Amino acid sequence: MNIPIKRNFQMSWRRTKSIQGILSVIPVLFIMIFIRFYPILAAIYRSFTDWDGLYRNNWVGLKNYIDIFTNSPFWTLLRNNAVLLISVPLQIILGLFVAVLLYEEVAGWQFFRTIVYVPQIISAVIIGYLFRIAFGLDGPINMMLHKLSLDFLAIEWLGHSASALFVLVLCLTWFSIGWQAIVILGGMSKISPDVIEAATVDGANFWQRTFHIIVPMVSRTLEYGVIMSMVWTFTGIFAFIYSITYGGPGYETSTIDYMIYTKFYQASANYGFACGLAVILLIIILVLTIAEMRFTNKVSEWE
Repeated sequence: MNIPIKRNFQMSWRRTKSIQGILSVIPVLFIMIFIRFYPILAAIYRSFTDWDGLYRNNWVGLKNYIDIFTNSPFWTLLRNNAVLLISVPLQIILGLFVAVLLYEEVAGWQFFRTIVYVPQIISAVIIGYLFRIAFGLDGPINMMLHKLSLDFLAIEWLGHSASALFVLVLCLTWFSIGWQAIVILGGMSKISPDVIEAATVDGANFWQRTFHIIVPMVSRTLEYGVIMSMVWTFTGIFAFIYSITYGGPGYETSTIDYMIYTKFYQASANYGFACGLAVILLIIILVLTIAEMRFTNKVSEWE
């Protein structure tokens, strides 16, 4: 007769502890939801107004969105973002190559591991100014080209749309290789060394081991790297653009996030317009992320 009573007591005690745990988490959960979702909801609401940042908050409906698509350089900004996405596959490929070299512990791999990650711990503004100096009209790059009798290549790199975007892609790629290598190296840590050793004994060369063994086994890690790099390319490169090209010439190297900053902090600030751009940017990121995840899942199913 005592056994059912004991079981009921244990179940009641566990239920009480569960309720206490849930109640203790609710305040923190509420605060986190408020901190994360309130700004998003506020931006969505403000995007339908002519908010002046303080008092004026008149409802204007879709006017801001119409202006974005018809009376602004939005399509140029979107094109620039798309061009800068070229850096993503370059980051992944070079990061994978570096990670495999570190995994196989080539000569000097410990020193190389440190060097390749150094850009990540340097201020983005400093890196941007270094690239601005390097690719200046009288910078080291042009001086080297003159020394090599390649005068036709010594151009004003930051004065033309195509060459300025090329400099930005180069900068973003160089900056991100170390991060990608460390992330991929973390994914490779789950691969048993016996697998690589067996493939080597069977005669698999470096490229075969990389693309037929390592890549399939770290596909989810690569997916994470791609998604994070795409999001970062749309939202985290303001410092590079500001310090290298200032968004110029004209809007030829401006991106959506750079324009959001411009509309918020320029003399004739248009906060409702900027909020509309932010909402569009959020939608673009969600669409790209979902599309990339579905594509990766389909590739996994085919394999």
